[in-house]
Amino acid sequence: MHYRPLGRTGIQVSRYCLGTMMFGKLANADHDACIGMVHKALDFGINFVDTADAYSQGDSEIIVGKALKGRRDAVVLATKAALPMGDGPNQRGMSRRWITQAVEGSLQRLQTDYIDLYQIHRMSPDTDVEETLSVLTDLMRAGKIRAFGASTVPASDIVEAQWTAERRGLARFRTEQPPYSILNRSIEREVLPTCQRYGMGVMAWSPLAKGMLTGKYRKGEPQPDSLRAKFFPQAMSDEASLSAVEQLVPVAEGAGISLMHMALAFVLSHPALTAAIIGPRTMEQLDGLLAGADVVLSDDILDRIDEIVPPGVDVAPLERAAYVPPSLAQRSLRRLAIVERSAA
Repeated sequence: MHYRPLGRTGIQVSRYCLGTMMFGKLANADHDACIGMVHKALDFGINFVDTADAYSQGDSEIIVGKALKGRRDAVVLATKAALPMGDGPNQRGMSRRWITQAVEGSLQRLQTDYIDLYQIHRMSPDTDVEETLSVLTDLMRAGKIRAFGASTVPASDIVEAQWTAERRGLARFRTEQPPYSILNRSIEREVLPTCQRYGMGVMAWSPLAKGMLTGKYRKGEPQPDSLRAKFFPQAMSDEASLSAVEQLVPVAEGAGISLMHMALAFVLSHPALTAAIIGPRTMEQLDGLLAGADVVLSDDILDRIDEIVPPGVDVAPLERAAYVPPSLAQRSLRRLAIVERSAA
């Protein structure tokens, strides 16, 4: 396993990060099986594990905590907060009130005294970023977290957070965790260059485009009976994505590798990338992912991929997952008030 610097934190992490969204009642409720996957990944050389409080409402963190007993100090442990953890209006978000409570919950479930990388799962437009940076800075100074970052943040918000930290004398976001794959390349336009400018580590989630790049989803063939097809039916049957896959398969075959391994190696070929997050649900899936750990793509293969999916282009939007600006997501921000419209 090869290791890369996590931005400018001084921390070295494996270029594969074990993602645990599939651990717990959402996908794999067998704790022992999931613990076995964590141990196999660690034995393989992976030292980077990513989870979140919202994954199976804390069950994933509980599994990870069990799995790391006796091995905690050898692992760079990352988790996230901000997504809903209850029905209450304040059981989510980026406020000092919630983050202070959420980190204690994660520490307890993970059975650890500290979190190496604490991430804001999604930014909240109704919370001043200074409020969030302030509480994260305090948690770092208290020794409860070692560094902090965010996930799926547009370039403009990354810049605002960096400037706010500098002006207010606060610690800053050290990492970003965006979606990135052959089929979803829009972050190459602004997000990745911005992260490079500020020396931020980048961990790509969904490097296999929700499984579309595993080779199991093919044009004109029945969809496999999978959780991905159940949760993301539109994304997994998107015609543009399936057409791109049909063009990518012969490129991988010509290189003597699987489409899945080519997709992972593609993500890791970008100089801004620190790690690709792999998210197995079963031991069989983990074995398949680990088999491609040493694959490196030639310039010729990368050029062929660019011809099929040009740099900076999203073939299809990530269904129900990627960042949507409030200006688009909130109807009230796209409409004038009724009174004003009537007056016009």
